[in-house]
Amino acid sequence: MYTMKKKCAVYCIANFIGKKWTLLILLELFKGKSEWKRFSELKKRLLGITPKILSLRLKELIKENLVKKKIDTKNLPIQSRYRLTKRGRDFISIIKEIKIWSLKWKIKNESCENRDCKACLF
Repeated sequence: MYTMKKKCAVYCIANFIGKKWTLLILLELFKGKSEWKRFSELKKRLLGITPKILSLRLKELIKENLVKKKIDTKNLPIQSRYRLTKRGRDFISIIKEIKIWSLKWKIKNESCENRDCKACLF
């Protein structure tokens, strides 16, 4: 039975996306007008996340090619910026489906229901 779970695509991806903060980091990178986000911006938007966990999750997302990192060495202090890759932007459709399911079956939230995730202020 274990070997069948290992081969199952759902089991494989659940181990990755099921980690705390992963989906919320992807959502924060999607939100807003700016394509690139600084580490400090993400930290500020993700209340309760530690810098260590944010750094770890970003490294995992980069390894999975969902996020791209750019280091700006022209200005001091040196800044790291992150954005979604094409694969990451494609994954946002899954997050939007989770939102639709949640609004239908779990949560009544009219402002969320009537707002695109890209423009969300929460």
